[in-house]
Amino acid sequence: MNRKLIPLLVAGVLLATAPGLVPVQAAPQAAAAATTQGSPSKMVLDNSQRILSTLESRRAEFTKNPAALRQFVSGEFNSMFDRDYAARQVLGRHGRGASDADIKTFGDALADNLMQRYGSSLLNFNTKLRVRVKSETPLPRGLGVKVASEMLRSDGDAIPVDYLMRQSGGQWKVFDVMVEGVSFVQTFRQQFDQQLQTKSIAQVAAELRNGQLQADADK
Repeated sequence: MNRKLIPLLVAGVLLATAPGLVPVQAAPQAAAAATTQGSPSKMVLDNSQRILSTLESRRAEFTKNPAALRQFVSGEFNSMFDRDYAARQVLGRHGRGASDADIKTFGDALADNLMQRYGSSLLNFNTKLRVRVKSETPLPRGLGVKVASEMLRSDGDAIPVDYLMRQSGGQWKVFDVMVEGVSFVQTFRQQFDQQLQTKSIAQVAAELRNGQLQADADK
């Protein structure tokens, strides 16, 4: 992944996650879903605008107080990102037959490592971007929906950011983010495949926890 996309991937994960439950509705066809109350598209649009605004208004505070930034990032990320399901997707074949406890341990370690390493990059993130939701379409086999959006620069250039979402516990949750076609899940599946060929899930999670292994979003 090009290094310039790292803040966008981190922001993409963050922008799609926010506190509060969203009523579950059947996935509509096409872009009209962006105005549907409680739809995944509306959640992405509203949360993106809210978080960009918060990052801008609290930039000085976050710069002086990194702990406040970590708390903000962690709180937003934890609320609606489906860590366990995303972890299973990242583990791929290595996660077959794994216990729920191992999956949770790996998912928590990966998310925490990613946020600790790249969360501060949000301070350099361009919050003057506008967000536009283009469409909401069902995923194959009823797995959820894909919300296609764009981050629009002031010069008119558009950065595609797609969110893959599923219903879990009565609310929509994000399990993958694609920035310019680069998937969060696929990036880390490729990175950790070799490690998981020789180590257990618990071992890889422990190395993520203690810093021996880093989640490299620029791979």
